[in-house]
Amino acid sequence: MWDYTEKVKEHFFNPRNVGIIENPDGVGEVGSLACGDALKLMFKLDAAGRITNVKFQTFGCGSAIASSSALTEMIKGKTLEEAEKITNQDIADFLGGLPEQKMHCSVMGREALEAAIENYRTGGTVRHSLEGKVICTCFGVTENEIRRVTRENNLKTVEEVTNYCKAGGGCRGCHPDIENIIRQVQQEHARQQQKDLPPVKPARPQKPLTNIEKIQLVQKTLDQQVRPALQADGGDLELIDVEGNRVIIAFRGMCAKCQVSEFTLAEVVQARLREFVSEDLIVEEKK
Repeated sequence: MWDYTEKVKEHFFNPRNVGIIENPDGVGEVGSLACGDALKLMFKLDAAGRITNVKFQTFGCGSAIASSSALTEMIKGKTLEEAEKITNQDIADFLGGLPEQKMHCSVMGREALEAAIENYRTGGTVRHSLEGKVICTCFGVTENEIRRVTRENNLKTVEEVTNYCKAGGGCRGCHPDIENIIRQVQQEHARQQQKDLPPVKPARPQKPLTNIEKIQLVQKTLDQQVRPALQADGGDLELIDVEGNRVIIAFRGMCAKCQVSEFTLAEVVQARLREFVSEDLIVEEKK
């Protein structure tokens, strides 16, 4: 049994802004009855370009109704530029949280809003179109959508991806492809982490270090040059030991179960220690 917040229950039992708008400025449709969830969102703008009226119709579970209701309340009075900054996590946060298995409902709301705004700006189709190669044929989820929810929500497993966009929730034949997409997104993220590290000019010692000095410098480098980037994403690492030129560390938090920890170990941790301590250092992970 899922644990719903009082706000989710309130928006489910008493949904706001249900219905249709005659001659709306923008309309967006996502999902399908065959997949179990469908949402139609429409809005009207005032003379100042702000959303003055918004309505929705949905077929789905309590979380889908609550997410749609919450979204309509969130975008009232906003410009389109302000509204399109709302993420699926913002919708979930507005409701006080959603069960992980129901996060796809918040994603559906965000997609419907995007489709409605696109419809207003271009006059194009009101239905959210699939972009990219379809990975999950059971639910019609594309590679682009899987990449997007994985990147925006820092997803690590196939199960999490299923919770956020339903991909992989059917025959499971697409699980290897989803795992590969997750791995690629994490590698891209690790490369970005490396770019975001402080651009400090390396200052390796000019004279041989005692073992105590080496340990202290390794710890200082990890604390200043590596850990902040890892901690920003819910991860961390711990220095376990220094044996000659071998530095032994252990990943903690989200890094401990990251599929690209080997990449982070070599391209981030070891690279920084070789810059700031010694070119001869070899970093190993204690499993």
